[in-house]
Amino acid sequence: MYLHKLKIGNVELENNLILAPMAGVTNQPFRIICKQFRPGMVCTEMASSRAIFHDDKKTNRLLNTEGENRPISFQIFGSDEETMGYAANYVSKMADIVDINMGCPAPKVVKNGDGSKLLLDLQQAEKIMTAVVKNASVPVTLKYRKGWDKENIVAVEIAKIAESVGISAITIHGRTRSEFYSGIADLEEIKQVKQAVNIPVIGNGDITDEESALKMFQETGVDGIMIGRGSFGNPWIFQKIAHFLETGEKLPDPSNQEKLEIIKKHINLAVEEKGEIAIKELRKHIAWYTKNLKNSSEFRNTINKIETKQEIMNKIEEYFKTL
Repeated sequence: MYLHKLKIGNVELENNLILAPMAGVTNQPFRIICKQFRPGMVCTEMASSRAIFHDDKKTNRLLNTEGENRPISFQIFGSDEETMGYAANYVSKMADIVDINMGCPAPKVVKNGDGSKLLLDLQQAEKIMTAVVKNASVPVTLKYRKGWDKENIVAVEIAKIAESVGISAITIHGRTRSEFYSGIADLEEIKQVKQAVNIPVIGNGDITDEESALKMFQETGVDGIMIGRGSFGNPWIFQKIAHFLETGEKLPDPSNQEKLEIIKKHINLAVEEKGEIAIKELRKHIAWYTKNLKNSSEFRNTINKIETKQEIMNKIEEYFKTL
């Protein structure tokens, strides 16, 4: 049985399907939408430990989880022990789990030595993990890539360090930093990580539907899976995968009416949280929700010029009537 409860430290998840932390995507409105479809856990966008240390207002907004269903993992990133220790202590007051980011490939993150750049300095990576575990009052997890590039594959080594310093679970993305999101995730490397440690291992990369989820479980033996880009415009992926793993049968795709209701709910939540400035950020979500629908590219061009909630709601209603 691949679908089951998952224990991370003293936190028990209802199931082992997790929404990945994604910058600019997994904000509060999107987390609330995804939670409707019963993932075992959701994660915040990554927050800079330096920004938390300096009490940055924008970063504090990223950490708002008021009224959300639990459990929630708070992801932090940084490359010095002092601010990472401080951030771990700070977010522990709100988080069920603190997650360390050592996977982000973005140039603006790695140029500061953060994210996946730490995969080139295992000594510093160990210091960061140790500082976070020491300062957090909740279980700590680590999300990372298999290495920096094909000459620097460190997946198993990092997993063993993580286990030795008291990390409660690890998520491994089966690509190197140099691959970004190209090629295919290396399931063999994920399998080796799973075999090397006794803490829970969560597999990440290329999980976009029921079959790819099953394949990750079958070929790697992981304890859980983390879904990132597969959730774009597709929050029901958690429900669909859970049903498939339990029964071997597929749920039908959501109807256009169901999609419309979710889009409207997403818009309402986002505007409630941020005001109409949220409309610009929502454009990408609406594009993902309507991808592959009739005349969707023309529709996307239309919404990219809209800046008010009422207008965007009207346009979406009009568009769905044509389907």
